[in-house]
Amino acid sequence: MSIRIIAGQWRARKLQVPAGETTRPTADRTRETLFSMLVSRLGSFEGLSVADLFAGSGALGLEALSRGAASCIFVEQDAAAIRTLRSNIANLQAAPQCDVRAASVLSLGPARAPLDLVLLDPPYQTGAGEVALGKLQRLGWIGPATWVSLETAYNEMPTVKGLDMIADRKVGTARISLLRMQADS
Repeated sequence: MSIRIIAGQWRARKLQVPAGETTRPTADRTRETLFSMLVSRLGSFEGLSVADLFAGSGALGLEALSRGAASCIFVEQDAAAIRTLRSNIANLQAAPQCDVRAASVLSLGPARAPLDLVLLDPPYQTGAGEVALGKLQRLGWIGPATWVSLETAYNEMPTVKGLDMIADRKVGTARISLLRMQADS
């Protein structure tokens, strides 16, 4: 199975996805909806610092880089997914812009500075995204200007203390939630 980059410098380039059932790649249609939602709010991805957490194949972060993001931190703990992610980065010759961390999202330490965009696609029905976002806020990965995208199952309604839901869309079996830090946080 493969998926494709939707827009930008690598438009229509194929990405490999890890074999097996451990990783559930974000479908092209869901990614298209997500990036449409982000473009309408961000305007451009030019120069953004991005994190792709629960990265799997890296499709979300690589899509952001294709559209002009300056850098992306990819965090993934599954060995097969990491091999696939590194292969996708190599095939796109994107290594200079990528920081791959073979670890659990929950093992991340304090951030040097808040990121512009944090993309999370955790396993569905686990609450892992909400737990990770709580920790990332405390560690400074998310600041007042950070946009957060959380993909969950369509029937999950995520709530994260300190973050407001800005937009919410159901796409097939997925729900995409765009979040921002609350003004009084």
